[in-house]
Amino acid sequence: MNAQTAVLEAATIRQQCKLLHLPAVAAQCTPLAEQAMRERRTHLGYLEALLQAELEEREQRLVARRLGEAHLPRLKTLDEFNFSQSPSISAQRIHELAAGGYIGRAEPIIFIGDSGTGKTHLLTALAVAACRQRHRVRFATAAALINELVEAKHQLQLGRALARWARYDLIAIDEVGYVPLAEVGAEFLFQVIAERAEKAAVIVTTNLPFSEWTQVMPNAQLCKALLDRITDRAHIIETGTESYRFRRTLEKHQGRTSAANVAAPPPLAAEKKGEHGGARS
Repeated sequence: MNAQTAVLEAATIRQQCKLLHLPAVAAQCTPLAEQAMRERRTHLGYLEALLQAELEEREQRLVARRLGEAHLPRLKTLDEFNFSQSPSISAQRIHELAAGGYIGRAEPIIFIGDSGTGKTHLLTALAVAACRQRHRVRFATAAALINELVEAKHQLQLGRALARWARYDLIAIDEVGYVPLAEVGAEFLFQVIAERAEKAAVIVTTNLPFSEWTQVMPNAQLCKALLDRITDRAHIIETGTESYRFRRTLEKHQGRTSAANVAAPPPLAAEKKGEHGGARS
């Protein structure tokens, strides 16, 4: 086969792959063919490698699409979480949850703790892990979720919006309890969570113990019903009260202060000179 024929064949294959939506095959057919010739692989071995390349690229595109659809504020993983700074959190338990079994069992996860204790990081990391397992995931703060549903109601699209949220394999609701909820907001939050009870998984973070949720939900009966739904078969994880962010900032400040003290010249020579000068006067 001469070079011109090879170029024409490669162009034809790329066109056919475009029609068949096989971008990885189009990109990898020539280099993998050359590799197969060098390694003296069989035709079936070459075909296997080519199809594997297509499958891997599709997997990567799917995961990227899932991560984009999740609307996560930032990508954080468990590898980035410093469990040594959060001794009250079991690393083994979190990694077991990251395996994703709770999603198939439709079990809620609730992170309870003060601000800066890692709740949002852990929620985000579990959401990222779920996306990598090809689950459909959606993140929102409690306030953003409620605002979206209020807007949908004004546009007479509430039913459609609720159905859209119900289709996700996992929803992650951050900052429940940070802002007091109006009656309608509490009702919308209840609708979203109640719809998923024993059907689909949800992760929630809150800074309030359950006994104080009535402080941000005006309807005590609705609050009780919401807690009944969300705590049933739930994994409840307390992240503590000491802010990791505040401690990290304090340590950095102390480090800079120590460095400045080390760098400053000792004033002893100047002081001694002043003392001698005073004696002569």
